[in-house]
Amino acid sequence: MNANAQRVAVVTGAGTGIGAATARLLAEKGLSVVLVGRRAELLEKNAARIAAAGGRAHVLADDIADPAAPKRIVDATLATFGGLDVIVNNAATIKTGPLDAYTQEDFDYHIAVNVKSIFFLIQEALPALRASSDAAIVNISSVVGSIVKPGNALYGMTKAAVEYLSRALAHELAADRIRVGCIASGSVKTPIHVLWAGSIENAERDLVPRIPLGRMAEPEELAYWVYQLVAPETGFMTGDVLHVDGGQILGNPEG
Repeated sequence: MNANAQRVAVVTGAGTGIGAATARLLAEKGLSVVLVGRRAELLEKNAARIAAAGGRAHVLADDIADPAAPKRIVDATLATFGGLDVIVNNAATIKTGPLDAYTQEDFDYHIAVNVKSIFFLIQEALPALRASSDAAIVNISSVVGSIVKPGNALYGMTKAAVEYLSRALAHELAADRIRVGCIASGSVKTPIHVLWAGSIENAERDLVPRIPLGRMAEPEELAYWVYQLVAPETGFMTGDVLHVDGGQILGNPEG
């Protein structure tokens, strides 16, 4: 019997990029998946792909920056699938620039999306996760949380917080048999780059020279590692921060 057949996952930011690819892979592996994001049309499109491949998906269009969103997400998941075993906190926002380019509204929004939503979604889900026989959480960070990239003080700060939070919760929740992992993603071909670079092509011109392997990743390459952290076969792993970044953590290549 497929060990994932009774497991249920929530994936935030599931309309595009890493979140969309992760939702599809989790469904392929047998999990029922709740796709969360702000744009219903993108979620529906991804859910249709999952259904066409024989998977189970439920769409929940919601804004994780809303303090009431965690309860809505958990309530909808339990009402639809009857349980909750896996959370993938992938949704994020980014704005770049020098220190004096940011407003207090920018600061608060980055904290709300990149940190606060993770903290309180996990908190809201705790009763369901404690009831699970194989609970796992994966938080998506960024290599920018570990290295300094000019113009990324605010975004990088939030991603460093995600890494610390992941380790802290891995320790705290181990007694409940809830595993917590984190992926420090490198540069991936996702629409988020439009927020700071205007286009993925502009982002590639800026980022690829910083990556020793000489390219950006495809979302599916990150989804693979998300699944590894929640898979039943890796049940002895918790507290890890995996750098899936083409070697970017090593520093710029010479030349």
